[in-house]
Amino acid sequence: MIQVADEHSAADDRINEHIYVPEPAVTLAVEPMAPLDTCFEFQLESGRSLGHMPGQFAQVTIQGIGEAPISIASSPDEQERFRMLVRRMGNVTGAMHALEPGDRVFMRGPFGHGFPVESDMLGKDILYVGGGCGMAPLRSAIAYTLDPRHREKYGRITILYGCKEPRERLFRGDLADLREREDIAFRETVDVGDEDWHGNTGVITTLIPGVDLDPGRTVAVVCGPPAMYRFVIAELEKKGLDDRQTFLSLERHMKCGVGKCGRCQINDLYCCQDGPVFRLADIRNHPEAI
Repeated sequence: MIQVADEHSAADDRINEHIYVPEPAVTLAVEPMAPLDTCFEFQLESGRSLGHMPGQFAQVTIQGIGEAPISIASSPDEQERFRMLVRRMGNVTGAMHALEPGDRVFMRGPFGHGFPVESDMLGKDILYVGGGCGMAPLRSAIAYTLDPRHREKYGRITILYGCKEPRERLFRGDLADLREREDIAFRETVDVGDEDWHGNTGVITTLIPGVDLDPGRTVAVVCGPPAMYRFVIAELEKKGLDDRQTFLSLERHMKCGVGKCGRCQINDLYCCQDGPVFRLADIRNHPEAI
């Protein structure tokens, strides 16, 4: 009996080793996008796919400095390589901004629950609402749902994106492509424009009243600064969406990724394990969530 239990445990450890033991990855490309934001393309040295779903994150280790949770900004369909947007905010992210192609980092993950692209979002119209660097995890879901291999599984897709000022706009090539697509609706805004900005000016909630949606068949997917959530939720309620139709990606200090350290605990929930993507109905009564 003991021997069987030990063998089972060893098998589980081998299967789940990638969530506990960092494995090496090589930096393939570095693309500065904004004053504080740089996009990195990585590949695991083992050659295996990271195996993530949209909305999940991985823990990135810089040897001698530390580890930080970073959202995955590319579609799972890209397989061997994946992208991460990193905002320079501390020691680890600062060290990442010094990376060059060929440099090695270490990865654990992926972790958490992502956006329900293969469950609640199937067959539904989708409203994406992204603010600032919240566009990074949203980019993974957007790329997945717009991929020709998956597009017919979803209805009408609307994408709203906002940031503080034009120089902070992320994935500008993607934004230009989205603007040209005829099978989606795309609008963006900045809080404060400049002399070269000719688009909409105002916070992202100013875009929501003009969205044409069917509340009976729409799922809202929201990711951005925590301060914007309360106001976005209020606007979605005015559109007739109830709490079960809205999914939010929450931001917490996810130190371990495996629900052990308690740094990301929200009452009885762990953001790293139960999230980071939550259905609004499941956290509405958690006062620390939003």
